[in-house]
Amino acid sequence: MKRWTQFLLCLLLSASIWLIHNLSQNYAGVVNVSILAQSGLKGRAAVSRGPVTVSARCSATGFKLLQLKHMHRTVPVNIHSEDLVWAGDDHYTVSAAEMAKYSSDIFGDGVALITFLNQNYVFEFAPENYKTVPVQAVFSADYEPQYMAAGPMKLTPDSVTVYGEDSKLVLVDKVLTKSLNHIDLDKSQGGEVKLVPVSGVRMSDTKVTWSLDVVRYVEVRSQVKVGVRNVPRGVSLSVYPSTATAIFRCQFPAKGAPAESCEFYVDYADFARSLSGRCVPVCENLPPYVIEWRMSPEIFDCMIREDAQ
Repeated sequence: MKRWTQFLLCLLLSASIWLIHNLSQNYAGVVNVSILAQSGLKGRAAVSRGPVTVSARCSATGFKLLQLKHMHRTVPVNIHSEDLVWAGDDHYTVSAAEMAKYSSDIFGDGVALITFLNQNYVFEFAPENYKTVPVQAVFSADYEPQYMAAGPMKLTPDSVTVYGEDSKLVLVDKVLTKSLNHIDLDKSQGGEVKLVPVSGVRMSDTKVTWSLDVVRYVEVRSQVKVGVRNVPRGVSLSVYPSTATAIFRCQFPAKGAPAESCEFYVDYADFARSLSGRCVPVCENLPPYVIEWRMSPEIFDCMIREDAQ
């Protein structure tokens, strides 16, 4: 009896080794995987209505093929919106050629796709209410002496699509970023920042890329004349004072005297809209190397006089 027990144990051990060895080899076989498509289609739900079975001939180890053939769970697969082709109503198709890009997401690592058994796969995405709103940066910064931002912060994307019930969407007019705070800046900055979630709605993006161009500047002051434009015939418009100090912040090193190409004036239309007769001048032909400018004084008194006929 003892010999028979030893013989059976040896037989079982040999069979196990044989089975492990064979299942470790690569084989080709047909597998079926249930997938649920996720996408960023504008105006559509983020997840398809129901799962779709993807059938394919694949190469993998025996262990992996057995695992796939006995897998009963549904696999979520993120499919790029450009790979989904509208086929009418709520239906979108993905060709086998495009689906091949997602083979590792569908079948997992260690599986080589040979071919799909269908030429197209159809998913349903339900329509959703949506609107597009701007992204607003929550940003504060101070700079090292003689450094400043060359322009406003750039956000990519600068707007997002929000989805939800109409009663929720009507309350959303913008989406904010998480707070960005910087001190003593003397060089350009950038990176990614998360968006603040909005209760009751889904957003097409959860984060954006931001960049801020920081440059060194030099300040240039010039005495300039302030003229008038678009004054109707038979009317005279006078500006007081008629000369002022223009203060330019130019990117270092300054490439010239900006006041030589600029012209400052008060537009009669601005004066006509003014209740007090006080106006802010306009600068024309500002050189591109000027980051910002201001006038001293900032506001001018304007007086009108009808010319004698």
